[in-house]
Amino acid sequence: MTNKLIVALVLGIFLIGCKAKKKTAYAKSHKKSTPAVVSKPPAKSTNQNTDYPFPEDNGRFEKFPIATVDQYIETFAEIAQFEMKAYGIPASITLAQGMLESGFGKGALAVKTNNHFGIKCHTGWQGDFDHHDDDEKGECFRKYNHPMYSYRDHSLFLTTRSRYAFLFDLRTDDYRGWAKGLRQAGYATDKRYPHKLIELIERYDLGKYDKAIVKQGYGRKHEVATRDSKIAAHQNMVHVVKQGDTLYSLSKRYRVSVDQLKRWNYMMGNTISIGQKLTVKTESYN
Repeated sequence: MTNKLIVALVLGIFLIGCKAKKKTAYAKSHKKSTPAVVSKPPAKSTNQNTDYPFPEDNGRFEKFPIATVDQYIETFAEIAQFEMKAYGIPASITLAQGMLESGFGKGALAVKTNNHFGIKCHTGWQGDFDHHDDDEKGECFRKYNHPMYSYRDHSLFLTTRSRYAFLFDLRTDDYRGWAKGLRQAGYATDKRYPHKLIELIERYDLGKYDKAIVKQGYGRKHEVATRDSKIAAHQNMVHVVKQGDTLYSLSKRYRVSVDQLKRWNYMMGNTISIGQKLTVKTESYN
């Protein structure tokens, strides 16, 4: 089977027939240790519909030479829409932030790390990384082999920090409210940050991507119903540790933090053993 055919089949599964312009293949990810960086407190889970398949990392760095703004939008709009379905963050906001933070995919950090949101190496990060001058010289930033993993981390960043929780009370197509709320929550120090996001959204009509998802039934009512059903089904779960499990892998599987797992199970260290029973819940179930 040729590489092109493999690429087409995988993208067909992930993007459900989307017309992505970048060829990508996937396999298991490789991991590296990173410097410890103080992480921000977790928030209640706001994950909604995460049933769509998310491909594994193939371990090869994919370059994404973006020539124009239109090309950036065409390449990543559908990924932003899938993240909207899964996490309730307006696709227009995600796309505008990616455009702004990455310099439309041309910024030095985005080019060398595929990190389109400037996400740093917080505690618990076990993926690849690179150093880049930002607020301080040589800061540690997460590195991704494909920008879609950067988009996923952006969703997780907003849904696992309590200071952003109030945003999820807004309509998923209220990009103005989200833009102002991000600044209010401290996402950016630039006072014009909301204005810049709104300007990008309205100039390039990014709101149409929100409307398309809302029409599919992913509006506010759908999100509340989905969340409530998951609360009933998953409250106070018990996970029996299997070979290969780590606190980090379990935190990713259940979309909670390592610190939460340790707190719920009265653990002082990071060691777990096969057969050990761990209580697993999320902030929204507490």
